[in-house]
Amino acid sequence: MNPQQLKRNQSKKKSRKNSNSDGLKTYARYTGLALQMVAIIVIMTFAGVKLDEKRVSETPVFTLILSLLGVFAAIYFAIKDFIGKK
Repeated sequence: MNPQQLKRNQSKKKSRKNSNSDGLKTYARYTGLALQMVAIIVIMTFAGVKLDEKRVSETPVFTLILSLLGVFAAIYFAIKDFIGKK
């Protein structure tokens, strides 16, 4: 192999490593975002259930309101993350 072919092979290996690490970063970013969304929704729903248990009524008003608020908050943070990090 001449020196030019050797340099080409080395640059190909580097580009493969960079593409793998970029893919891993993207995967970690979106996995973290999904976990954050799930955590927000679960915490808000749990808080609503606890408030409804203390209030003792037939209609779970706090559960409904806080779970919907959690979904909207999760979507807001997701959109904020998508727009902010390009």
